Amino acid sequence: MGVVASEYGIRRLTLPERTRSDVEAELGSSLDGADRDPAAFAALRQQLDRYFSGEPEDLSTVPIDLDDPEFFAAARAACRTIPAGETRTYSWLAEVAGRPGASRAAGQAMARNPVPLLVPCHRVVGSDGQLHGFGGGIGLPLKARLLELEGHRRNPEGRQLSLTD
Repeated sequence: MGVVASEYGIRRLTLPERTRSDVEAELGSSLDGADRDPAAFAALRQQLDRYFSGEPEDLSTVPIDLDDPEFFAAARAACRTIPAGETRTYSWLAEVAGRPGASRAAGQAMARNPVPLLVPCHRVVGSDGQLHGFGGGIGLPLKARLLELEGHRRNPEGRQLSLTD
């Protein structure tokens, strides 16, 4: 995984990649001019280690520093309130972000999320309970795995989660 931060918070976080060069490619130009200081992220690394070990870990308190349009910022803030092990729909996200009916825009806010896990976009599902679009190179199986890791088995309406293209 890779992390880029400002003095105010995390600006970029990658999902697990196979190699360091894959992580660097994923981070791209956000690495330009950055100091490499793994020690600066020791606490975050410990939190992520606990999370990936299946231990309860609240990543919503990790400071983030994003230059978002107003709706994206509101959608991402709303997403950060979804408890681990639970899901919400894109329409819920749009409503809580102040634009009912803007579920596609909420989907774009999640699709362009530069800090997955910190803004837990994997907890957002379609209105039918199905898993839709997810980045990180390994897509929907990773989204399903993250939800499983958090102990989630069913969407809010009680239907089983399923994968879609």
